[in-house]
Amino acid sequence: MSLVVIARCGRPHGLAGEIALDQIWLTIPELERIGTFVWQAPGEEPRRLRLTGARPMGHRILASFEGFGVREEAQALTNGDLCAPAERVPDAGPGQAYTYQLLGLRMVDTSGREIGVVKDMLRTGAHPVYVVQGAREMLVPAVGPIVKRVDLEAGTITVELPAGLEDL
Repeated sequence: MSLVVIARCGRPHGLAGEIALDQIWLTIPELERIGTFVWQAPGEEPRRLRLTGARPMGHRILASFEGFGVREEAQALTNGDLCAPAERVPDAGPGQAYTYQLLGLRMVDTSGREIGVVKDMLRTGAHPVYVVQGAREMLVPAVGPIVKRVDLEAGTITVELPAGLEDL
């Protein structure tokens, strides 16, 4: 079973055992359809979690899990990854991809020159930004004028970098 990280567990919220899910890219109905998750953190035994509730709070989702009914219990989940089996994650839709599908893709320019490998995605207020590791680390905005094609099957993202971006 291949697991996909769908969120980072933040701090508990309130006294009833809710935990903030950070860096979440699924909606509440999608979380509810998945229903059961695996929590993982370095040096810890993985835990199976069953979602009992979820609600929005700003850019986060507050989630409740069976067996974590008070703040102190939820605290144990802080800084762990909330994972789901890849086959249970809903399709992103035509022409769309989830962050986990983009990590590890090779980034090339429109002439085929290799720029590097996508190591991470940053969420900014304006748009996502690829963290690309090549000869040096580079930040590439994930916007239409720059990103020309994402080919998951070929494992590439083709971009047309604006003049001077590689010099920053």
